[in-house]
Amino acid sequence: MSALENLRARLGQELGVSDWVSVSQEMVNQFADATGDHQFIHVDPERAAQTPFGGPIAHGFLTLSLLAGHLSGGRGEALNLGGRMTVNYGLNRVRFVSPVPVGSRLRTHAELLQLEDGPDGQWVQVTTRQTVEIEGAPKPALIAETIFRTYF
Repeated sequence: MSALENLRARLGQELGVSDWVSVSQEMVNQFADATGDHQFIHVDPERAAQTPFGGPIAHGFLTLSLLAGHLSGGRGEALNLGGRMTVNYGLNRVRFVSPVPVGSRLRTHAELLQLEDGPDGQWVQVTTRQTVEIEGAPKPALIAETIFRTYF
């Protein structure tokens, strides 16, 4: 059975779970520098401690961006379809469910939602639901539908 046939058989199922990733203040500060978003709730621990968050939190977009690399391990092998390249095609839906306190550990659970074949088998588009878990928290940090295309 080919890798694509194996993937089709997993429609609606979990593809995998990534390793845990720690979110440090240094990571948050570097993201703030890269994006220009220096809001105090992210980069000023003393001031952020006075908010309902009780301390600094990661940017929502930092958490989302971790799906591109650090939190992709749970789906990497399942999505290796042997094509020429796989690219990020975009997002359908993103919800920032819970704040991510600095010092938290995150991991993602990936579920296969949809497969779409391109014309003449030129590509396959894969839509997954990524649920980013915060260790020990009752609610996830974020839930996002991500779209990837593998070109053959």
